[in-house]
Amino acid sequence: MPYDRLSRRQILAISAGAMLVPAVGRAQGASVAKIGLVQSTTGGSAALYGTEQKQAIELAFSEINEAKALGEIRLQALHADDGADRGQTVNIFQRLIRQDKVVAILGPTLSNSAFAADPLAQQASIPVIASSNTAPNLTKIGDFIFRTSVPEDQVFPSVLGYAVRKHGVKRVALIYGLDDALTRGAHDVQKKAAQDLGLQQVAVESYQRGDVDFSAQLTKIKAQNPDAVILGTLAEEAAAILRQARQLGFDERIAFVGCNANISAKLFELAGPAAHGIIVGASWFAGYDNPKSRAFVDAYRRRYGSTPDIYAAQGYDAAYLIAEAIRRARTVTDGRAVRAKLAEIRDFDGVLGRYGWSPERDATVTPKVLVGDGQAKVFVAAPAV
Repeated sequence: MPYDRLSRRQILAISAGAMLVPAVGRAQGASVAKIGLVQSTTGGSAALYGTEQKQAIELAFSEINEAKALGEIRLQALHADDGADRGQTVNIFQRLIRQDKVVAILGPTLSNSAFAADPLAQQASIPVIASSNTAPNLTKIGDFIFRTSVPEDQVFPSVLGYAVRKHGVKRVALIYGLDDALTRGAHDVQKKAAQDLGLQQVAVESYQRGDVDFSAQLTKIKAQNPDAVILGTLAEEAAAILRQARQLGFDERIAFVGCNANISAKLFELAGPAAHGIIVGASWFAGYDNPKSRAFVDAYRRRYGSTPDIYAAQGYDAAYLIAEAIRRARTVTDGRAVRAKLAEIRDFDGVLGRYGWSPERDATVTPKVLVGDGQAKVFVAAPAV
């Protein structure tokens, strides 16, 4: 359900449940901080992001607990898979807040789900850190909502500007998902960025979640002879569009410009050589030359046998940020105190770099323009133009 349609009774019930924590449970001597992890580890495209997030957060918690970084406090991860179903996300938030009495929540994976469930945490004074939600206006839900995932409107304009300089783009076609908050939000940002750059929008096509055949939309786009195709899609859909565009004989000079959601290591697995050259923007990539980043990539590879993607990196930093807030607050049950200390963090030295929070509680990370290397199957820093 949309977040603005939650019933007053439901929100009051969640708030009341949070206030029922016995006073003794708030004592500083309590040793276990329960953190809700809400990731989509099933549910189509969302699982590409959610699995990486879950693994990275669990790696971070393991490191923190083993190092006894919080003294007597240990972090306990309570993970739930919402299956990319926002109704399930709401149910999970209810359980985490009322029954499990978590002190914070990391997630959910999809912006759609966040708009539905985050208001429950806001009303219950439970801080939330999003590590993959890039839809505009998410943190306007309230002052308990933070995110390490850089919003689309802070990333895409520089990405499209790069495509214009690199490829001489003047005519663009856009394709996006109609029924997802992230893809709709990405499309709005992309459309405005194209307008601001004075580009001619020669075609706008859309699709529904679950669609796998994009040949009709791509045939219409091809007929308009664009210089670039702008993707407001999730990674699985982007991969299908890239493959099918090549099969339809799209000119190799046509640039494909993606949104935040296209930055997944799985894109190369799913799209194959068709992913070569796609232009995207991100706060991080696996080749980022930063000591914390290199240590994270090495640790992730040792534990999971694969290279982490941007969602893993953002989830990992989110885990360390909430741990630092708990350490400063010296409580495992008081969400308000944890939120206050989280908001105070400045110059955080993380995988994404050194950063803090904007007034809107978004991570103040400088985005990077990346291109897909189809041979190496990784994103790399875009060459200067």
